[in-house]
Amino acid sequence: MSADWRQSLAQGARDVDALVARGLVQPDQAAALGAVVDRYQLLVSDYYLGLIDPDDPDCPIRRQALPDVAELVDRAGERADPIGDAAHAPTPILVRRYPDRALLFPTFRCPMFCRYCFRKVALNERPIRLRQELDRAVTWLAGEPAIHEVILTGGDPLMLSDERLDEVLTALRTVPHLRRLRIHTRFPVTLPMRITPALAERLAAHRPLYLVTHFNHPRELTPQAREAVRLLVDAGVTVLEQAVLLKGVNADAGVLAELFETLVDWQVRPYYLHHPDLTVGTQHLRVSLDEGLALVQQLRGRLTGLAWPTYVLDIPGGLGKVPVDSGYVQREAPGVWRLQSPLSPKAVRYVDPAGPAAHRPDVGATPLPGAADQPGAR
Repeated sequence: MSADWRQSLAQGARDVDALVARGLVQPDQAAALGAVVDRYQLLVSDYYLGLIDPDDPDCPIRRQALPDVAELVDRAGERADPIGDAAHAPTPILVRRYPDRALLFPTFRCPMFCRYCFRKVALNERPIRLRQELDRAVTWLAGEPAIHEVILTGGDPLMLSDERLDEVLTALRTVPHLRRLRIHTRFPVTLPMRITPALAERLAAHRPLYLVTHFNHPRELTPQAREAVRLLVDAGVTVLEQAVLLKGVNADAGVLAELFETLVDWQVRPYYLHHPDLTVGTQHLRVSLDEGLALVQQLRGRLTGLAWPTYVLDIPGGLGKVPVDSGYVQREAPGVWRLQSPLSPKAVRYVDPAGPAAHRPDVGATPLPGAADQPGAR
């Protein structure tokens, strides 16, 4: 790819005035949307802005990328840290919620600030000091032999230069009990020109390494994105896919089928379909568990198993992911669910904020009595 990703990022939008100048926002909307951007940052690359249909107010790309006044509405049960990162951080750039794996945050910078992001509050925090923190993180990992996998996330790890990213991966490879590395990135979606032959070769040198990307809608499956994926696959990098189920974006069986089947044709394996987290300012993008289960039912028998992701919900508070269509998730009443943690005996009652019981005062997730934590189960 000839276009430089940094140029596309620099020519993108960081404020509402830039959206007005491109004709994506009307001038009379600017003040209201400016209040949204004051709370949750805006950043969209020139490339990704070009995927928006300016004549469609319900464009699925627009809904993911551009601010919405609904983000200012505070809803009961929503959280700044919906999956409990902060409570499970042994160092400033590590999180460990599972016994055998850990998250590493080399940066909180991103090529786009997705409006549904479950770390949208963390994006406003001070930058990570990677040079000061990496040695400390590697030392801690070396003392935890049960950890076999490290997942680079953020932010987006590919915001680092090729050289700096290689340094991080090389440092992690000094830990003898780390068997796998994983990188979560949205660059193939939002700035695919970031993926070059040189980068693909650097990543392949650290195999087994898995790159998990994040397409949400078929409109993102552009020729540029396909070329980025081809470079990774041809270099020997295993590419997986995770999507978030979003109202007005992909909460449709036909859309999901097209998305996942096309990705399988690209040799990308669908991995997770995430139910929306209880993130602040995201109610307008949230579907109910009942709606999600109905969509999954419609896809049964329609999709090859190669294109079938696991539909999961991350239990609020850091209690782990659970398959929604399993015994870990049980209906207690319309819109009220019991979520059983896979990490401990603890269970929570989940009042679906998009379900029929959303008016209840205990909307969101609350611990159920009688189940103590299991020490060391994170």
